[in-house]
Amino acid sequence: MNEGDIRQVTVISGKGGTGKSTIIASIAACLKDKAILADADVDAADLYLLFEPEQSEGFDFYGLRKAKINQELCTECGICLETCRFEAISKDFEVIQTRCEGCAACHHLCPISAIDMLDNVSGKYFISDTRIGKLVHAKLHPGEESSGLLVAEVRKVAKQTAENQNRDLVLIDGSPGIGCPVISSLVGVDMAIIVTEPTLSGYHDLDRILQLLEQFKIPGYIVINRYDINEEIAQKIESDFENTFPIVTKIPYNPIFVQAMIEKKSVLEVETEDKDVLQIKKMIIELSNFILKKLKLDD
Repeated sequence: MNEGDIRQVTVISGKGGTGKSTIIASIAACLKDKAILADADVDAADLYLLFEPEQSEGFDFYGLRKAKINQELCTECGICLETCRFEAISKDFEVIQTRCEGCAACHHLCPISAIDMLDNVSGKYFISDTRIGKLVHAKLHPGEESSGLLVAEVRKVAKQTAENQNRDLVLIDGSPGIGCPVISSLVGVDMAIIVTEPTLSGYHDLDRILQLLEQFKIPGYIVINRYDINEEIAQKIESDFENTFPIVTKIPYNPIFVQAMIEKKSVLEVETEDKDVLQIKKMIIELSNFILKKLKLDD
């Protein structure tokens, strides 16, 4: 299988706390024989906590270059101090690495070329073996600004892993919001699943993320989680967005999601005879099959 044949689906939310990660965990468990899971929330990855990797292979990620002053050459003229907008150079003419944004202004303006821009390890990414197969995830170091670049690396590695494992699909767990890491997790995907909740903030942030999908011309499908906590707002979501972004399922509130997290399992992996939970499991399986059908991977 070539990388170009591999389909990509990003599950996003617009805001945190909608149940996005728990839902994609269950989709991944359902499609474990077809998909590779990628956690693109590099600032706060959490799927590895749920699936407890048996073995991980880690790699350094080099993001933006950062400045370093050669003390043997530096004449302490002060031009770099005046130039740096981020106050990343101390009065002792040392670069404060946590403040350096890698803009290279000091490097270009130093009259004696005493400042070099050096490769900087901004984080790590991992390829892990889990009970549902391979998981690609990452961790951005605190204070680093290259989250979008690391998300792109996670996606690239996930596609390569899917090719090596003969998988048709990469499931991408995007981060909340509409910022750079979210955009990086969406560009070029075949489909987006948007998990929302019927609250005022949920409605507002759903509207923003749908505008983003329209801008990138990405087909999106809405999942309303805990729809019954406010059925008035749930109905408003349907009436306002259904024509452009269809509602594929509405999942009722149920404490099984919390129980699953406590047990470090996806909802599909929790053993129960509770009829309401079995119905939720059925809805997740139907959602998983919907994704396969839309991508023509259901043969």
